[in-house]
Amino acid sequence: QGRFVESGGGSVHAGGSLRLSCTGSNTRGFWAIGWVRQAPGREREGVACISQADGKTWYAEFAEGRFTISNGSPQGTVNLQLNTLNPEDSAIYYCTGCFDSTFDMEGLGRGTRVTVPS
Repeated sequence: QGRFVESGGGSVHAGGSLRLSCTGSNTRGFWAIGWVRQAPGREREGVACISQADGKTWYAEFAEGRFTISNGSPQGTVNLQLNTLNPEDSAIYYCTGCFDSTFDMEGLGRGTRVTVPS
């Protein structure tokens, strides 16, 4: 089973940007890797997913046009560029396996916290 270590979170004013990154181990069996997030008092939700083979992507509606997911190096590294952030984007962001809009919500790592003060 793959494991991920996330980084890049922080506090940024509304309208600002952050670049998240995750590095995975034992990820060769993953068709795709993506990001989910969880805000206080809310359920986890999928953000974006990218195929490791051909780079095909899926985005949640709230992420379309603002967030960009990309494959990095070495294999199993996935980045998430967050632009035009707003307070509703404040959450802990986690990397995990995915297939289009379906995400593995179990066994998540520590995640990286994004805070956008209102």
